[in-house]
Amino acid sequence: MTRVGLIGYGSSGAGFHAPLLRAAGLDVVAVVTTDPERAAAARGDHPGVEVVPDVPALLSTRGLDLVVVASPSGRHVEHAAAALEAGIAVVVDKPLACDASAAQGLVDLATGHGVPLTVFQNRRYDPEFATMRDLLHRRVLGEPRRTELRWERWRPVPKDRWREQVTSAEGGGLLLDLHTHLIDQAVLLHGPVATVYAELAAWTTTGEDDTFVALRHTGGHSTHVTASSVSGAPGPRARITGSAGTFLLGTADGEPNAFPDADGSPGQHGWLVRGDEREPVLALPSDPADFYRAVAAALAGPDPQEGMPVDPRDAVHVLAVLDAARISAARERVVEVITPGEDPG
Repeated sequence: MTRVGLIGYGSSGAGFHAPLLRAAGLDVVAVVTTDPERAAAARGDHPGVEVVPDVPALLSTRGLDLVVVASPSGRHVEHAAAALEAGIAVVVDKPLACDASAAQGLVDLATGHGVPLTVFQNRRYDPEFATMRDLLHRRVLGEPRRTELRWERWRPVPKDRWREQVTSAEGGGLLLDLHTHLIDQAVLLHGPVATVYAELAAWTTTGEDDTFVALRHTGGHSTHVTASSVSGAPGPRARITGSAGTFLLGTADGEPNAFPDADGSPGQHGWLVRGDEREPVLALPSDPADFYRAVAAALAGPDPQEGMPVDPRDAVHVLAVLDAARISAARERVVEVITPGEDPG
């Protein structure tokens, strides 16, 4: 059984990583937290777990096969680097870092030490994304023309969390949160991004809470990505328009939206729409715990890095897109995406 040390037991560590680790059959043997309630929760969720106060104490735990970094985003580089230098394989919650240069530094560090590194892009395993990817693979929509991905909410009073209270340089805001998922999905659907145009605002939080990013992929496809915490009428989660029709998905994760009829019945993920004709799209099964099953299989295989479910260089490119989006919003123009570690020619 793969022995895991988990850094952080907040909404990410306890809410996402711990349940998926258990479902995949991995054993959480040590958790970093100084919060008494979180420590009690960790002990209740993982009988026999060792709760430690800091990362050095975690790294001194004997027999760790994997460290999962689920601390606040601004500390991902620090914590991941410590584990890599200790020679322990690492999963870093998205984002890998707060900018592409720092992310590439982690990739270089992992490569230099010969230690496996991957990134928790768990939304790749969502059934609705698997469904969209299958539709495009089978060319059900014909020639794709434009993709719209949204993650909108109505939170006029922001949550009382670090994510809403710190700057983007410290890991706050929606670009480093929801856009890290959405742009990763856009790249998987349509390829790398060449240029970006962005409009960003921070109405109620320190970092961005209302964002629009237009992507032009290297293959020419156009993707529009929106994330907002201040949308009173959240729009459809996805709309992909092609020459043979449009895929429309109303919502995801049970989030309220203004178009509930776009969801359809249980077992369905959206509709294929052609004018006044609507055809239900059946959900393609996908299990988020497969991410950690793939990590465990990679660690047991002959080339652990090659077998990891997410290439960390993918995360570097996503962060390069976000870096370009900030420049675009500040300068009010289209900006070229420059990804560290890639040959510009």
